[in-house]
Amino acid sequence: MKKFLVVSAVALASIMTGSMAAYAANPKVGGASMFEDKNIVENAANSKDHTTLVAAVKAAGLVSTLEGKGPFTVFAPTNEAFKALPKGTVETLLKPENKDKLAKILTCHVVAADAMASTVDKMIKDDGGEHELKTVGGCILKAKESMGKITLTDEAGGTATVTIADVKQSNGVIHVIDKVLVPKM
Repeated sequence: MKKFLVVSAVALASIMTGSMAAYAANPKVGGASMFEDKNIVENAANSKDHTTLVAAVKAAGLVSTLEGKGPFTVFAPTNEAFKALPKGTVETLLKPENKDKLAKILTCHVVAADAMASTVDKMIKDDGGEHELKTVGGCILKAKESMGKITLTDEAGGTATVTIADVKQSNGVIHVIDKVLVPKM
């Protein structure tokens, strides 16, 4: 009986350890921990790599939306992605008179679903190598898989790569991308 209890305890510990591994912690983004019990805006505000995105979300009046219930999948461009835009673009977009244009660009980075990378990858495979994602802003992004990474092609023909996937939020998921997605204007 004693031997059975020891074997059972070892088996239980092994099962519990395996279960915990299935619930791996969120990756760090911009040097900051990301917490599943915080919303998209709360977590993004802690990332040193997303200060431009957070400023843009505020300027576009989208904070309350992205703090809302969701679920949302946000393809979050880094500061470097914003810097790669033509000189003066970000400063111009942040002006109050360009709020609608900025909101359109930002909502073209948001899908009204909780789409983990494995889900997007399955949709890509099921659709023969390319899947169209309709965004909250009405844009169509073409998702593909390339060398183990998900890429998104915007309506202007630019392509962004997901560099950090599956950052779970209380109201969805963030996938960090290396380019700003641009809608047809």
